[in-house]
Amino acid sequence: MSRRYPCGGLGRRQFLAGAAALPAIAGARVSAQEPQAAAGAIGPDENFGIPGPWPGRVIEVRHPGMIRNDVKDRAAIGSALSRGMAELTGADDAVSAWRAMFEPGDVVGIKMNPVGNPLANSSSELMLEVIEGLKAAGVKPRDMVVFERYRDEFIGAKMHEAVPDGIAWTGLGIAYNGQQIDIHGDDLGTGNLDHVTGYDPDEFIHMNLVAAGHDPKDDRTRRSHLGLLVTRRVNKIVLLPVLKDHGSAGITGALKNMSHGLVNNVNRSHSTPDTNVCNQFIPEVVSHPIIRKKCVLQIMDGIKGVYQGGPGASRPEWTWENNALLLATDPVAMDHVAWRQIDAKRRQMGLPPVGAVGRLGLDADREGFDIRQPQHIRLAAHLGLGIFEFDSPRGRKHSIDHRVIDLA
Repeated sequence: MSRRYPCGGLGRRQFLAGAAALPAIAGARVSAQEPQAAAGAIGPDENFGIPGPWPGRVIEVRHPGMIRNDVKDRAAIGSALSRGMAELTGADDAVSAWRAMFEPGDVVGIKMNPVGNPLANSSSELMLEVIEGLKAAGVKPRDMVVFERYRDEFIGAKMHEAVPDGIAWTGLGIAYNGQQIDIHGDDLGTGNLDHVTGYDPDEFIHMNLVAAGHDPKDDRTRRSHLGLLVTRRVNKIVLLPVLKDHGSAGITGALKNMSHGLVNNVNRSHSTPDTNVCNQFIPEVVSHPIIRKKCVLQIMDGIKGVYQGGPGASRPEWTWENNALLLATDPVAMDHVAWRQIDAKRRQMGLPPVGAVGRLGLDADREGFDIRQPQHIRLAAHLGLGIFEFDSPRGRKHSIDHRVIDLA
């Protein structure tokens, strides 16, 4: 059974302006240096990154007015986001919360997810409220860029139409490519350098995993290169994953949004139904020092969730209006909360949990891979990417702090 799981340039003059290298970063699986963010931009704040200053903390804000009968309300979404940011950071108000994490001079990427188009994307209304929050923190519109891995999918979901004037938008690559090992950019022949794309030849994750049909003698097949936008333009990234299940990874949340949305050559993680290695691939990619350092804030769009058939969300009956946002700096804790919520919805709908399904497991006729692998979330915790346990025997400091806020 053939399935496609797509998961994710900025102007040449812009990213070349920041190509000077920072001090060497240790790590056997990654390249030796991290290029500087952008001319005039501050370096990544050591207090932020993964798992961030609030490991284990997951703020869930529920507001019944965020979506009704498939119509989203930006004001309700903005209220939920503001309340969540204040609770996450411990600030007195939303503006103070944004200023606790961002400041003038930051160059900020906003990572969207259009794969569930048209039923369950990162909401444009949420993206616009994030932009307003960044502005309140003093980040200039010219220092923001809204992006997704594939530019064509970004356009296909019409996300570009919602990006305000003066803010750049782009993709790390042009379009879905089954080979996924080319790293060179393309200016589309338009002369518009804001749309140049590509991947960094010097920053990659090496794994001895080769996709079906690739030549194992080609070194490129064992590498996943980070997007140039990630390595050379921005110094912080706000990510907007969506609450969805996933046919091979079990769920697709904050972790998979990074592992499959910020690098190339991701098809090797699940290139055939019986060679699913998402459990290894996802934590390995997110462990890259640049990803860990720059991915400072996760805001999960749980306004509309997908409990079966993800990530594509092709059937309306497998979605539900959930009316929630999840906020965290810890992607592991966030994804474990999301995993529980998806399984709870599946139980309500008479389906087995995501960790038990697959062609070799339960509900085999409905599944595309031998077995799903939501255990990537616990394995990511083993690599120090966040907190997994809800009630750790080591005490509260090592347990998930999941706070639910209900807004009328």
